[in-house]
Amino acid sequence: MKSLCKDLSDECDDLDALVSPLSHSDWMRITPFFNWTVKHQISHLAYFDRAALMSIKGRETFESHMAELLKNASTYDEIFDNANSIGMAMTDSALLDWWRNERRDLATAFETLEPGHRLPWYGPSMSARSSATARLMETWAHGQDIADALGIRRNSTKRLKHIVHLGYSTLGWSFMNRGLDAPDANISLQLEGPEGEIWTFGPPETGETVCGTALDFCLVVTQRRHVSDTDLVVKGTAASSWMNVAQAFAGPPENPPAPGLRVWK
Repeated sequence: MKSLCKDLSDECDDLDALVSPLSHSDWMRITPFFNWTVKHQISHLAYFDRAALMSIKGRETFESHMAELLKNASTYDEIFDNANSIGMAMTDSALLDWWRNERRDLATAFETLEPGHRLPWYGPSMSARSSATARLMETWAHGQDIADALGIRRNSTKRLKHIVHLGYSTLGWSFMNRGLDAPDANISLQLEGPEGEIWTFGPPETGETVCGTALDFCLVVTQRRHVSDTDLVVKGTAASSWMNVAQAFAGPPENPPAPGLRVWK
């Protein structure tokens, strides 16, 4: 957990370095995700880092938090509005301080847990390792939204491997979340990491493959790009179906962006 928490903190620090110098007008820039502003993105991260910390404190604490989140909310848009209302009411600097405090306390709490320790969440419970990995994935994905809004291409890091692993392990979930049967086929990943290393997942020889860069794969499974806007080479019916529904995050089924989102490609 210590190594994973270091990667989570580093991911947060990189995003912090991107947003901390921004002017208020830049904080209010619209991102490609739900037409949220940069400020919405940081509000979201701070709120759900806090929620993850509450899950570590115990089921009763987390259920109290969840009841507050769901108060007077009947749709997911209203739930997100509830979550974002706290940070959006703050000044930019106060929000940044809140996020820094929440993510620091969360990383410290994660380090005290065994990787397999179960934590309550909005759907099924999660292991501590999965919860920390999900926070890293969320930070990276919402950071991508912010980078897109600013027209910046970020440097990739080996931390992408955590997101690749999460994206691959949620293959079946991506179908079941839509009420679909997962394909009865083994799918192989062959991805190039940021330093030219090759990351493989699944059986080595199969007619169902996804090949390309780890960055492009992460953009697809976090639904920040449509697969057609990447250089991924997808072979096989099952692999193609997966890339069209891939969703590495919890919540209701979401659709990937429409083709054509080429911010810096």
